Amino acid sequence: MSRKRIDLLLENVTIESVAAEGKALAHVDGMVVFVDFAVPGDVVDIQVYKKKKNYMEGFIKRLVKPSEHRLEPFCEHFGVCGGCRWQPLPYEMQLEAKRQQVQDQLVRIGHLEVPEIRPTLPSLDTRYYRNKLEFSASNKRWLLKTEPQDLVEPGLGFHVGKFFDKVLDIRECHLQAHPSNAIRLFIKQFCLENALEFYNIRENHGFFRNVFIRTTDSGQVMLIVCFAREDEKARKSLLDALVAAFPQITSLYYIVNEKLNDSIGDQSPVLYAGQDAIYEEMEGLSFKIGPKSFYQTNSRQAYRLYSVAREFAALTGSEVVYDLYTGTGTIAQFVSRKAARVFGIEYVPEAIEDARDNARRNGISNCEFFAGDMKDVLNESFIREHGRPDVIILDPPRAGIHPDVAQVILKAAPQRMVYVSCNPASQARDLAILCRDYTITAVQPVDMFPHTMHVENVVALKRKD
Repeated sequence: MSRKRIDLLLENVTIESVAAEGKALAHVDGMVVFVDFAVPGDVVDIQVYKKKKNYMEGFIKRLVKPSEHRLEPFCEHFGVCGGCRWQPLPYEMQLEAKRQQVQDQLVRIGHLEVPEIRPTLPSLDTRYYRNKLEFSASNKRWLLKTEPQDLVEPGLGFHVGKFFDKVLDIRECHLQAHPSNAIRLFIKQFCLENALEFYNIRENHGFFRNVFIRTTDSGQVMLIVCFAREDEKARKSLLDALVAAFPQITSLYYIVNEKLNDSIGDQSPVLYAGQDAIYEEMEGLSFKIGPKSFYQTNSRQAYRLYSVAREFAALTGSEVVYDLYTGTGTIAQFVSRKAARVFGIEYVPEAIEDARDNARRNGISNCEFFAGDMKDVLNESFIREHGRPDVIILDPPRAGIHPDVAQVILKAAPQRMVYVSCNPASQARDLAILCRDYTITAVQPVDMFPHTMHVENVVALKRKD
């Protein structure tokens, strides 16, 4: 059954505030209206596309009077590309909206008792701050409304909105520093000129599939090119051309991914040229980043995030620390100088190998790392063998922690905990369990992703007397 079209236009509506999920908020006849790409103070006509009992959603049909706060978007792809939705919003307002998001999730929705939430820690860079991007290829790129709709052209860029098979061709992205744009444009042009088939995402056929670009603050570049099938001649022609055109690529991998999805977690990257890894530096420590390693995507802001976590841990040098969801062991090693022993646990075996390698190269001898599912590794036996933790630091994925893990943590009964989260909603849910025995003593939002609604949040907890 097709969705019924809503023919409702709301005229001369004043936008009141920033809302969740990158939208703005207004009221019309007592009903809440959520609006895409609006700024508080805008006067707009709103075309409604969803109407429910308690709210409506719509987009700006006409900007009657722009807000005094509204900025001109800096990216030509704004409004079509799904990222950087807050470009028209001044950065100070973005930071306050993120602080309010944390407040809403922890207090209004989570019903948690928290101290005054600190102002959001701003990112040192608001453009070109990402160290990793993925671009997808499509044999039928997304067409703009101004283009002939029967046009069929390949594209290399980002997925559009909620469409898994729609790719917007990107000319210039402001998220990652040089040579990211140049590499992407070169690959696209080479494939076009040499008839290398772009992937058909819907029908799952083609040759060139997607590409990952990773960079470091010191200028190292890792490139991972993914193909849907093996064609040695075509593959080598592209990779050799990349080596010749971009000598700054320090690590070049390829993957032949025959699966129906683009994830590479279960794939085996093949080193084609250069070093097997790139390295990021932080406070005198060096961290190895392989093709499948997790590392915070805003490197400079990661240092500030981890500094907050270390501050909240309040280490004196005598503590046993558990770093759960340790990734490549970044936080574990970052706090190790102020701890007696640190134990890191992570699901991804490759990440744990990188963590161990990092510790060896950094001359850190008081860190040990373990690979496995958290609810299986972190148990009473593990605690008996390695010692009861004085401090637990958690940095889980967006879904948060498993209820079984929460119960083991409560049984471990550390004096202090630091919970780092990229999702305040799941964090609030988990804190509701942990606060059975703990009190929240500090909350610090950290902006890792300017011009987006995403916020990292760090919470300090102290065991109740």
